[in-house]
Amino acid sequence: MSRFVQPVPLPVDPYAGDALLRSWLERHLGPSGHAAAKGRLADLAADVSGPLRAAHADAEAHPPTLVRYDPWGARIDRVDTSAGWHTQRAAAARHAVVALPYLADARGTWGAAARVVQHALLHLYGPESATFSCPVAMADGAAALLSTPDVDAGIRDAWLPRLISTDPATAITSGQWMTESQGGSDLGRSRTIGRPAADGSWRLTGEKWFCSAADSAMAVALARPEGAGRGSRVLAPFLVPRYAVDSPLTDGVAPGAPAPGVTVHRLKDKLGTRALPTAEIGLHDAYAVPLGDPTVPGLVRAMTLVVVTRVHNAAAAAGGMRRGLDYARAYADVRHVAGGPLASSPLHRATLGTLAVDAAGAFALAGHAFALLGRVEVGADPVAAAELRIVAPLAKLATGRLAVSSASEYVESFGGAGYVEDTGVPRLLRDAQVLPIWEGTTNVLALDVLRALTREDAGTPVLGRLAAAVDLARPLSPVLADTLAAAAAQLGDTVASVTADPGAAVVQAGARGLALRLAYALTTALLVEHAAWGDEQAELVARLWARRWLRHEEIAEDAHHHLELLC
Repeated sequence: MSRFVQPVPLPVDPYAGDALLRSWLERHLGPSGHAAAKGRLADLAADVSGPLRAAHADAEAHPPTLVRYDPWGARIDRVDTSAGWHTQRAAAARHAVVALPYLADARGTWGAAARVVQHALLHLYGPESATFSCPVAMADGAAALLSTPDVDAGIRDAWLPRLISTDPATAITSGQWMTESQGGSDLGRSRTIGRPAADGSWRLTGEKWFCSAADSAMAVALARPEGAGRGSRVLAPFLVPRYAVDSPLTDGVAPGAPAPGVTVHRLKDKLGTRALPTAEIGLHDAYAVPLGDPTVPGLVRAMTLVVVTRVHNAAAAAGGMRRGLDYARAYADVRHVAGGPLASSPLHRATLGTLAVDAAGAFALAGHAFALLGRVEVGADPVAAAELRIVAPLAKLATGRLAVSSASEYVESFGGAGYVEDTGVPRLLRDAQVLPIWEGTTNVLALDVLRALTREDAGTPVLGRLAAAVDLARPLSPVLADTLAAAAAQLGDTVASVTADPGAAVVQAGARGLALRLAYALTTALLVEHAAWGDEQAELVARLWARRWLRHEEIAEDAHHHLELLC
């Protein structure tokens, strides 16, 4: 008897095969705007399906290494990465995954919706980038911070063009050095001190515990200016060159040499994101320049970066969910059980259909965050800014949790093969677990949502969107409209009681539940908006999402019957 070998399932083209992505772009960009983006998106999809998928596998198979000394004993702390990692780096630059929303021609073509196009690029690129999507996110956040008027023009001119370059030979990424072992997300306990130098630069001394993309040419670090006092508000963001470059920021150091005062203690041995070099880094009078006036409390400036990286986190979650669904769907088509393809099993179809509902909801929530970000950056829309203040943490926390639960199902859907490392399937679960952690755990973000509700009246724009969506839903489905109306009323009452006494133990303890309910209701509204525009898939997803997450009903039967439309 010959040995059976299961054929490797190949998923559909990630752009042409994603109906929701294409209709979302048609709605937000208009037919001409979508047409202007099609070539760029199709080119990236082709790369993702070919060379980038191979580069992804190579980077995963050859994780980064730390070289502490050169052959003559000089300390260099060089992080070596694989050929696949460098291929991903070049592709991110070439396809303008970071640069697009900053490019004049992109803003001229799409205006504020350039961020919508960027989200589509991330949706295609991120899931098989070997988590190069992480340095992409941090480079975008650093670029947004450098673009603010508070930053010295000389510093901006030296570094921003590199962060948004589309030439792989000159493009760089940024790390993010914020957390410290004694504090973690409690930034108020940060001990890194910044001291001014005679030449106008600063010197940073401290220990940074979780530094992603340690191979990047620069990093944004938080430090407490000497004499600034306690708490987190006084912390200021600084730009720290990782390697010397031809720039006045590192005069006197040979280009390419390690910047003085930066020591890489070790690379982290992590559960997932293994291709991504993450380090513990010591700063000892490290050369740095302030991003804004360090004598003015700077944490609010750093939040420009954090908002961008949070919405990127949501995009990574939604993109990974969709790609995992594509792989599971492809496997179900070729795997035979009980005399027929797995895809014909009503139970398995119901499982895949339910996963498709979650993936579509996550996409809509992440996409909305990017649309708001674009409106804030292009036109300084105050309404969008107020909504983004709460949508960024909501999108990040809700999609992060959905990504983990979905990844677990994807692994299970492959049976034993899903538990074998060299199939690549286990990575879906390992990498998903970082999403509820990086840029704030679910609890940390839930408390941020609570602050936004109580200090900034951030509930008003979300509750207003829910109310408007109820009217849009009525012609589509009276049951859907009633479900959303009931959720909106309950949330309105809860928000009112929360803002009346935000410090109460019951309010603090319930912050996670409130944040998730807000996110689920908001996602329903976003799906209703897209359905009212005329998308049949969004209408079905909206009804099933509302039943699943607002009414907590079983949707298996409908998910089974409508799998083809859902996927």
